Amino acid sequence: MQRATLHQMLMTSSAEQIMMSYAEAYQKLYQRAPKDLRAIDNNWVVVNGARMSVTELQFLTERLQQEYKQAIADRKGVVSKLIRWFRG
Repeated sequence: MQRATLHQMLMTSSAEQIMMSYAEAYQKLYQRAPKDLRAIDNNWVVVNGARMSVTELQFLTERLQQEYKQAIADRKGVVSKLIRWFRG
C-alpha cells in the first residue's frame, strides 16, 4: 500500500473543498443539489455529467457565487421599488 504524499493529500483536500463550495453555491442559486458531482482523481471531477478540471470547477463555483449575489441584489432592488411605490 502506497502512502499518499503531502501534496496529494492537499490536492485531494482542496478538490473536496472546491466540490463542497460548488455544491453549496449551486444549492443556493437553484434551490437543489447538483445531480452528479464526484471526483475522478486529484485534478478531475464530474459535474452534472461533464468532466472538468478542479481549476475549472473553482472558476464555475465563483461564477455561481457571483450570480447568486446578483440575484439577491436584484431582489432587494425590486423590494425597495415596491416599498417606495406603496409609500407613494
